[in-house]
Amino acid sequence: MKKPFSYLWPLTKTYDSQFSGKLEVTWINGRKVLDSKNANYSYGALHEVLDRGLANIHADRATSVLLLGLGGGSAISLLRKKYGYYGKITAVEIDQTIIDISRKEFGIEEHHPLELICADAEAYVKSQSNKFGLIIVDIFLDLTVPEQFFSASFWQNIQRLLKPQGEVLFNAGINAAHEEQITSLLKNGNLGINFRKMEEVYGSNTLLLGEKEPEVL
Repeated sequence: MKKPFSYLWPLTKTYDSQFSGKLEVTWINGRKVLDSKNANYSYGALHEVLDRGLANIHADRATSVLLLGLGGGSAISLLRKKYGYYGKITAVEIDQTIIDISRKEFGIEEHHPLELICADAEAYVKSQSNKFGLIIVDIFLDLTVPEQFFSASFWQNIQRLLKPQGEVLFNAGINAAHEEQITSLLKNGNLGINFRKMEEVYGSNTLLLGEKEPEVL
């Protein structure tokens, strides 16, 4: 009965997160969304932002996908249901509370083949050797992308994990946040990734779309 009532007034559950403080799962207008104090984490505005980014990605639908930052699994739902990706998705999320929410509230495990890993994304990409055709970086603490995800070392590890002609989607900031870090990343010619920028996506976000540069023989 929850869905019909959600058109009359929002129905909300709250969860306490070690990393994001209070999280809210809300039925609103027949749809569940996951929010932090100030930001949408899944299925609201963020869903629309990622949708517009994925529309500009042309990776093989059979390829393996690495998702850094899970939320409620909005990106996974888009990959499976709208864009037809059917290869394995590996999702890395530092917050076990968010993983639990994605399972309990959003039925994330229906999108198999899927591996959910509770780990720090920076440490994970540093230690891995598996290759991916698409890597999505969507890591926020409320409204902020942690500083380490703009570092050259992080992106050199991302490049190392990409298959030849592999692609990247980076949700890099909201409004004018992180403008200096984004500019520095775009100017760095030593990352092995060719980036292009999408600004004011859904009126707010900056996305970086990247493709692995061909290796020089």
